[in-house]
Amino acid sequence: MMNGAESLLKSLIDAGVEVCFANPGTSEMQLVAAIDKIPGMRPILGLFEGVVTGAADGYGRMADKPAATLLHLGSGFANGMANLHNAKRAFTPIVNLIGEHATYHLPLDAPLTSDIAACAALTSDWVRVSQSAQALAGDGVEAVAAAMAGRQANLIVPADYAWSEGCEAAAPLAAAARAQVSGEIVAAAAGALRSGKPACLFLGGMALRERGLKAAHRIADATGARLISEVFPARLQRGRGRPNIERLPYLGEFATETLKDFRHMVVVGAKAPVSFFAYPGKPGTLWPEHCNLLQLADQQQDQISALEALADQLGAAAFSPQDDPALPEIPAGPMTAETVGAVMANLLPQNAIVSDEGNTSGIFSFGYFDGAAPHDWLTLTGGAIGQGLPVAVGAAVACPDRKVVNLQADGSAMYTNQALWTMAREELDICVVIYNNSSYAILNLELMRVGVENPGERARSMLELTNPSLQWTQIAAGMGVQASRVTTTEDFRLQFQAAMDSRGPRLIEVVL
Repeated sequence: MMNGAESLLKSLIDAGVEVCFANPGTSEMQLVAAIDKIPGMRPILGLFEGVVTGAADGYGRMADKPAATLLHLGSGFANGMANLHNAKRAFTPIVNLIGEHATYHLPLDAPLTSDIAACAALTSDWVRVSQSAQALAGDGVEAVAAAMAGRQANLIVPADYAWSEGCEAAAPLAAAARAQVSGEIVAAAAGALRSGKPACLFLGGMALRERGLKAAHRIADATGARLISEVFPARLQRGRGRPNIERLPYLGEFATETLKDFRHMVVVGAKAPVSFFAYPGKPGTLWPEHCNLLQLADQQQDQISALEALADQLGAAAFSPQDDPALPEIPAGPMTAETVGAVMANLLPQNAIVSDEGNTSGIFSFGYFDGAAPHDWLTLTGGAIGQGLPVAVGAAVACPDRKVVNLQADGSAMYTNQALWTMAREELDICVVIYNNSSYAILNLELMRVGVENPGERARSMLELTNPSLQWTQIAAGMGVQASRVTTTEDFRLQFQAAMDSRGPRLIEVVL
């Protein structure tokens, strides 16, 4: 027999959960002790809960199964909520274990008491407060099953149930298969694409894996439809030998221009595109009024099978490989964000993983990587910044034999720079490329787009990262990560090549 914490942990391990990203406190000590006692769970400490939850997001995107997080009460959960918001938008499987006061202590309203269930409901529709020590194990395997269905599962664990004895582990539950799309919907999509009117497939989620993209290209070859991905895909498989796809621009004006002529839009694994924000006098929806929207498969249905069924319905030929795009030339002269992107596209190793939070600095070089070695591209799905560094941590844990490259804006890096410490402690094979432009550049752009002209000194001071300037090599060194600073394209090429040729965490600060 075991105590409640031990039965929960054993049940999670038996259900396939192998990693726990943790920032525990007093109410979680029984779970900490259980990880020490029961083999099979790798504990990884994050120095801030946003690192913990972001790492679980990166892990789940690459492993296609959940990691656990261990969070301290409602306050610890709240610290991790921004990256749980991103994970929710990515439909990443995660099991959050959230400690709670002992049930008999709750009426005392101790300082850390809060409504954890209400907070947890903001990031997930699967929230459970365990009702007994004996229920913990069963709650745990149900949480894993819910996560595997594309949901975030939040399990709240009262401390007295965790330390109570007389518990047993629960058997794993079989993961439910993704729901299939009906033949009627497939036929309706085929009819729209056969109409001869301008059409596109708007893809996200699992549809952006290699198999889904091959089916989409079969459809495009048979119908002339354009293939467009959502702005921020959770995981896009791309590079040489893989089908290419156009990415919808972030800026609403450019997105509207991209979509303006379509009469039919078949949506797969995504929601129909909308502007990230409201702007004076501009529409929120990005597709034209005359466009017929048809949802072939939503984010929790079997998107790949739906695309393959649609291709077969259209009588599409087998996938035919495309000519690989050429790699960009690396220009001479001053270093810019674009020259940095050109260097990385040329030197990216086979099967790398890119965690992209480059924001304004990375946007114009995204297309360079179509001709790079095959790789996976992970983006800022929910728009809550501070994702790139932790997602790189989780991806490196999930795929220890693959190089991870983090394209990272300096402003958003400051939200979760503690991830560097975890990279060093776990000896993760990550190269962080910091774009240091000493500002929240995206917000300078947004200020202009909402109609603010000639902002004054006080307004500009809220968007600039100077006085003092951030010293990234010193920040990295203080966290135990080898770091260098470059100001020329040639220096960056030498430093990036060295990082690709070696293992372990490394940071390169690019001064723009």
